[in-house]
Amino acid sequence: MTTGEASMSQISAKDVMALRNRTGLPMMACKKALTEAGGDADKAEGLLRKELGKKMETKVDRAAGEGRIEVATTGDGSAATIVELKAETDFTAKNEKFIGATKKLAQLALRASGEGEISPTDEMKAIVDDLRISTGENISLGRAHKVNGEAGKTAFGSYIHHDGKTGVLIHAEGSISDETLRQICMHIAAAVPRPVGVTADDIPADVVEKERNFRIEQAKESGKPQEIAEKIVEGGMKKFFSEIALLEQPFVMDTAKPIKEVLGKDASVVGFYRWEVGQTA
Repeated sequence: MTTGEASMSQISAKDVMALRNRTGLPMMACKKALTEAGGDADKAEGLLRKELGKKMETKVDRAAGEGRIEVATTGDGSAATIVELKAETDFTAKNEKFIGATKKLAQLALRASGEGEISPTDEMKAIVDDLRISTGENISLGRAHKVNGEAGKTAFGSYIHHDGKTGVLIHAEGSISDETLRQICMHIAAAVPRPVGVTADDIPADVVEKERNFRIEQAKESGKPQEIAEKIVEGGMKKFFSEIALLEQPFVMDTAKPIKEVLGKDASVVGFYRWEVGQTA
């Protein structure tokens, strides 16, 4: 036994259990680390992290197809974030520690400067590393995005589906209740087809062009006169926009109302984010 080490028999079960609770690692690994650290719990935790961190480097290429989405907002409407934390198994993604870590990451992302895509801070990386070590899985921060608003003017709403795999963040302005924003978020999560933009003008040009070309070809194949064919195409495009532009969609909770009526005249939607775990586009 080298200087500074304690024998296995000198390490109490209470100390081992305390270290296990802190790290989530097996009892024998904790006992071994405490022995090497001479009973110093902080030093033992450092040894465990160093050793297991090396092992985790061999697992970063493993597929992480499970995970959770989380949203955080400031109380004054000045900022909001949406994050995706990825895991290898659904079991881990449903773990309370994993859920808590996802919430913490969303809160930490609020502190980031600027807006748009957020690069993980050292504190955020430490949370991910801790999960990787305690679970033995390839945990990673898939995405993190921040939206800035104006205190007192901006309103943010959110909805996380019960399984945590789908999350929505909406950015609005004007007079609108938190409950209405939440209901619109629920609509965005559930609507089929999914909304692509707030209005027809927000739908990406390539999506519009592809749909228009498809309808033009259909009209040509029908043999209709040019004037009639053009009217058919324009009518079809209006229907297309009503199906995928958020404000034109029928509200899933009351299909007699379009979303723009649910929103009301005194509010407007600036943008929204609908994320699913593993989503690539």
